[in-house]
Amino acid sequence: MDKIAVLVPCYNESRTVEKVITDWKRELPEAVIYVYDNNSTDDTTQIAERAGAVVRHEYQQGKGNVIRRMFREIDAECYIMIDGDDTYPAEYGKEMVASVLERQVDMVVGDRLSSTYFEENKRPFHNWGNSLVRGTINRLFKSNIRDIMTGYRAFSYQFVKSFPVLSKGFEIETEMSIHAIDKNMLVENVIIEYRDRPEGSESKLNTYSDGFKVLKTIGRLYKNYKPMSFFGVISLLLCICAVILFVPVLAAYMKTGLVLRFPTLIVSGFMFIVSIQSLFTGLILSTLVEKNRQDFEAKLCMIEMIRGKEE
Repeated sequence: MDKIAVLVPCYNESRTVEKVITDWKRELPEAVIYVYDNNSTDDTTQIAERAGAVVRHEYQQGKGNVIRRMFREIDAECYIMIDGDDTYPAEYGKEMVASVLERQVDMVVGDRLSSTYFEENKRPFHNWGNSLVRGTINRLFKSNIRDIMTGYRAFSYQFVKSFPVLSKGFEIETEMSIHAIDKNMLVENVIIEYRDRPEGSESKLNTYSDGFKVLKTIGRLYKNYKPMSFFGVISLLLCICAVILFVPVLAAYMKTGLVLRFPTLIVSGFMFIVSIQSLFTGLILSTLVEKNRQDFEAKLCMIEMIRGKEE
């Protein structure tokens, strides 16, 4: 088992990968640097090997697929995840590692948004999207993670080996954040400087399509992790609509003794039934989620036992 593993997912980062590896070798000489190439068509692999990194491959396209492979294959006491585009300074690595190894923090988030991100990033919709995602998750999950989409993070062994990677692409950071919040893991924010990509290096993140995927992921995970809240809101809205439709029908009946609008009454009754179904769906799923949390705690104990045997 490695003491510290630096994980660098790469796709066509030949312009920057050597500097990233060199910087991390200087800052954390005791760390093993792993570069996982994701079907690059340039010289990323060869450059990384010459720079002294351990190079491996993931042939399914997408950052989420790369991280799934990394987390399965590498055992370490502390993991640093960093992009290969040289936008994150290595100088903060020691502080993040110390948080994991000395204070047993499960996930350290490199917070760009509280420092230079909005000045350095030249894509305004990225800035707006990051703020939207951060605000949405912190409100929905009652958390205080300052940068949801950052690719600069440190993890404990327990986090890596218990995290189920489901996303295939750039939604992976959102999934990590929500998983840590839901499972009551210890999360810290470290303010970092951010620098935009050097000239000639292009972002693989599509502002619109990947942004939509992130928002879709938030909705899906909110439904999965907070089913009572999700289905409770649906139940309440349906119930209100049913009452609004039913009141005029009831008023007319009280006045004339006749039901004058049968279609409205039928729709109202149908909406009220669906409202009740939604409420009980939330109750049932919330029980399953609670059971999942109990199983997760038992899983953490098993992971710790396995780690002890490996050491």
